[in-house]
Amino acid sequence: MRILTSRSARALTAALAVGLIATGCASERGKDGDKDGAKDTFVFGAPGDPASLDPSLAADGETFRVTRQAFEALLEHESGGSKLVGGLAEKWSSNPEGTVWTFNLRKGVKFHDGEAFNAAAVCANYDHWFNWKGTYQSSAISTYWQDIMGGFAKNEDKEAPAPNYKSCTAKDENTAVIEVLKPSANLPGGFSLQALAIHSPKAIKEYEKQEASAKGDAITYPKYSQEAGTVAGTGPYKIAKWNKGNKEVSLTRFDDYWGDKAKVKNLVIRTIDTEEGRRQALQAGDIDGYDLVAPADIKTLESAGFKVPTRDVFNLLYLGMTQTKNPALQKPEVRQAIAHAVDRENIVKTQLPAGGKVATQFMPDTVAGWSENVKKYPFDTAKAKQLLASAGASNLSVEMCYPTEVTRPYMPAPQDIFELIKADLEKAGIKVTPKPLKWNPDYLDAVESGSCALHMLGWTGDFNDGYNFIGTWFAEPDKQWGFKDDKVFTAVKAGSLQGDPTKRTDLYKAANEAIMEYLPGLPLTSSPPAIAFGKNVVPPKVSPLTQENFAEVSFK
Repeated sequence: MRILTSRSARALTAALAVGLIATGCASERGKDGDKDGAKDTFVFGAPGDPASLDPSLAADGETFRVTRQAFEALLEHESGGSKLVGGLAEKWSSNPEGTVWTFNLRKGVKFHDGEAFNAAAVCANYDHWFNWKGTYQSSAISTYWQDIMGGFAKNEDKEAPAPNYKSCTAKDENTAVIEVLKPSANLPGGFSLQALAIHSPKAIKEYEKQEASAKGDAITYPKYSQEAGTVAGTGPYKIAKWNKGNKEVSLTRFDDYWGDKAKVKNLVIRTIDTEEGRRQALQAGDIDGYDLVAPADIKTLESAGFKVPTRDVFNLLYLGMTQTKNPALQKPEVRQAIAHAVDRENIVKTQLPAGGKVATQFMPDTVAGWSENVKKYPFDTAKAKQLLASAGASNLSVEMCYPTEVTRPYMPAPQDIFELIKADLEKAGIKVTPKPLKWNPDYLDAVESGSCALHMLGWTGDFNDGYNFIGTWFAEPDKQWGFKDDKVFTAVKAGSLQGDPTKRTDLYKAANEAIMEYLPGLPLTSSPPAIAFGKNVVPPKVSPLTQENFAEVSFK
């Protein structure tokens, strides 16, 4: 892998945001040009703050939007698509069992700190992650490592999964061999993740001198990950500064980059956490592009000459239910009542751009494994009331968390969507207590730790495999959901262990049917998120995975 306030308050916030942009950046933008007068800084408006400058400690899209410009993984996705292509590895292969992966690495690649990239550097990264200790083993920090490679050399957290990573060997200077204990549907796709992007071994030595810490649900990230200067990747940009006061990360072109050099010298990614603020900043010329365009703004911007491409659907928004937080949710009839109470079609019509869809299961219909035969829960307030009565829960009260200061590709207006769901549930007789939390880190940490009885969250696929969706949530017990059901877990894992693509797809369909029969939460919608660029911008290819490469950007 995020306060929206009332509409009037959001408008005020937007106006203030634009005012700050116009004044706070005047000196920077006054110098925004090369000797020939061409613009040399591309400013992009992001909807949320990053959590870390080290992508291996993150699981959120706003961190990855920044780090993707500076770090590269062994594999990448083709520009504008979801097909796997070579990244730092030109070629890759595996044994028939899918347990030994061989990477033929690019030659002549340098890290931002001048270190040479080679097979030993690849192994230094994987062994670093495998040997994490203490708070680094928390699922709030090492989510992706645990999803892809399992646990650690020595599991200290009793909830950490068994390790699947076995070893990494530098066969020669330009050949790295990574072995796992069991085949997994997460590979080779997992090798393309930003969380497994490759860092300079010199930087890693500095990382290992610092610790992360936790107090309750709150995570304190290591200092190196919160300021520029230590992290070093191989990407077309290098991170120059993280100005948290102005909510922006500055990057500069890496002139020793191995591939096509970035077309614009400087890149600034600035947080503007309201839709109105981002739109007005683009219209005023204070930024050159922004993400997650409000559906109502698309035609307005296009008619004024701005470019507003829409990505293909590759995401999911869901209503999560944490059974351990509210015991009433342990009753199937209560979960079913909540599902029938929510008018998902209304969310699509009022909150999503054209092409938005009601979700029937925990993956979009663009992913192989989507099933037409899952159990459906159509909007029916009367049936919801009936189910609550049969469960002895007609006076149900439930706390619902929702995120502030963010929008996501699958969730363009969190508070507005929350208000619709709250109204639907209350029509069915369910009292909802709102609990707004700042997206990063408060909301994400609360959801991860199981502190929210109901919550809204979602997922944009990392790579095109069904397990990247359902396996993320339902391969094993997870605090976010707080349930144990072997039928669900077994069905989900079955697909991950099947090497034949056709058989794997059939197993994913069966898993989706088992999940929706149990109903751990309610899939809500899938959305085609739009992204906007200035009139003078030649934009990058837009990605269904929201993995835009800003090195492709230029100005007319």
